[in-house]
Amino acid sequence: MKVHCLEVKEVAEEYVILVDGNDNPIGSEEKVKCHLPNGKLHRAFTALLFDKKGRLVLTKRAKEKMLWPEDWDGTVASHPREGETYISSAERRMPEELGVSCKMDYLMKFEYHVPYKDVGSENEICGTLIGIVDESTKFKIVEDEIDEIKWVSVNELISEIKNNPKIYCPWMLIALKFLDKSENKTFEKHKNILSLWINSELQDELQKAIRIHLADDKWRLVK
Repeated sequence: MKVHCLEVKEVAEEYVILVDGNDNPIGSEEKVKCHLPNGKLHRAFTALLFDKKGRLVLTKRAKEKMLWPEDWDGTVASHPREGETYISSAERRMPEELGVSCKMDYLMKFEYHVPYKDVGSENEICGTLIGIVDESTKFKIVEDEIDEIKWVSVNELISEIKNNPKIYCPWMLIALKFLDKSENKTFEKHKNILSLWINSELQDELQKAIRIHLADDKWRLVK
């Protein structure tokens, strides 16, 4: 019986897409192996859901997570599978983690490499997506993925980052920092919302918070 359980776990192991510094696929590897302290560069995404007032949905990572447990993240972060785009992977993952479906638009992507204690690391090229949902949307908390969900305004997040920058996932901070680098077509489509978040005070606080997690040479915009 024990052997059977091990076989099921092995079959179910998730693989991620390995990439070079220009985001060209170069193979695949088990997700767990890619998140060890010297993890291999791979493809990921972070998806940000806003309402029409410009509030952002934040999620607290489940305490069972290997990396950054119980820290606040953007709405959903995960990894594209083989054959998926950044957009299609985010649209697949959204109902799996939050119980809602939403059309997503591509903003930009960035590379970053940051350790988490002596447990592991993130070494990713991370595509950033945006989606708009109604403020009355009912989310579902999925066990082992998310422990809490909340809406935040720009000013609320500024205050929270000032008070406790360490409790925010580094990729979320970087994604928000690079919103002004979004593709022109997407920026124009969501200008009313994105312009609220390209706020000089927020951008300053994001820069400070990112430096708590990783050095300036460990994150960059990817064209």
